[in-house]
Amino acid sequence: MEIDGIISALVVGAIIGTVARLVLPGKQRVGWVMTIVIGIVAALLGTGVASVFGVADTAGVDWLELFAQIGLAVVGVSLLSGSKDRPKITSGR
Repeated sequence: MEIDGIISALVVGAIIGTVARLVLPGKQRVGWVMTIVIGIVAALLGTGVASVFGVADTAGVDWLELFAQIGLAVVGVSLLSGSKDRPKITSGR
């Protein structure tokens, strides 16, 4: 992978992760680095899902692919934020 591919993956991941955080109501306890990581993973998975259903590689903007990527990022941010909100269970000893 070339450097421009890495930079574009970081930018797309940051945008998709940020949009996912904006879609979710309330405050999320997810840092900006994890937001980018979740966005990158969601972008890759969303592209894979779109190609399985045959909606990837169309002329213009692939709206279904974009919605799949954002939806997966919303799920990822929600899961990570929810796991940080849970209180820790202690044994009481």
